[in-house]
Amino acid sequence: MSDREAPHRVVLDLRTRVALRLGWWLLRLLGLTWRTRVYGRDALLAPFPERTAVVYTLWHGQMLPLLWSHHVRTGVLVSEHKDGEIITRVLERFGMFGVRGSTSRGGTRALLEAVQVVRGGTDMAFTPDGPRGPRHSFAPGALILAHRAEVPIITITGHVDRTWRLRSWDGFELPKPFARITVLYGPPRRVDDGDVRTAAARTTEFAAHMQADMARAAALAGSANGRTGEGP
Repeated sequence: MSDREAPHRVVLDLRTRVALRLGWWLLRLLGLTWRTRVYGRDALLAPFPERTAVVYTLWHGQMLPLLWSHHVRTGVLVSEHKDGEIITRVLERFGMFGVRGSTSRGGTRALLEAVQVVRGGTDMAFTPDGPRGPRHSFAPGALILAHRAEVPIITITGHVDRTWRLRSWDGFELPKPFARITVLYGPPRRVDDGDVRTAAARTTEFAAHMQADMARAAALAGSANGRTGEGP
């Protein structure tokens, strides 16, 4: 991990560290029972064979099932609070890393750091409705990053047929044992507007893209024939 990728550490107490370790092993055991189908992963390379990086967007409440199947080293924007440190530790278990900051605190510094990560050839992921919502709202941070780094945005959405949904603002999803998870990568979408203000104003458009992709993921889940693995 480079100095740029190194997270800004927050000291966690022993109880939290133990809970994280136990929780990770329980999650791994649970994840072994999930059956995942992935659609559109070829969009990562085919349309842009010479690309250096992309910006992913995914809803905060779907982070777990989507990142579980991602398998691409990616930086994720997370908050600077204790909860952000916990998420960062979990991301590292997935082979990813956190860039600390959010649209509500530390946003400018975090965005500049994210631009450098992407320009260095590493993908970045945003939860545009995080860290506090409203659920499925689309903040402009990912659009600003994609415009400044001159890279496309790829949405990641999904559908889980059986899930526990937490009573949190984001309706965080924890797939149940033997759940079927359908993951959909959207097509690369350029944010090549003439100026960053115009690019940042496209939040409604990209929120609509993500909602449409979620509906498509649900449709794909409904038509699946029960096979697991990489979809067409």
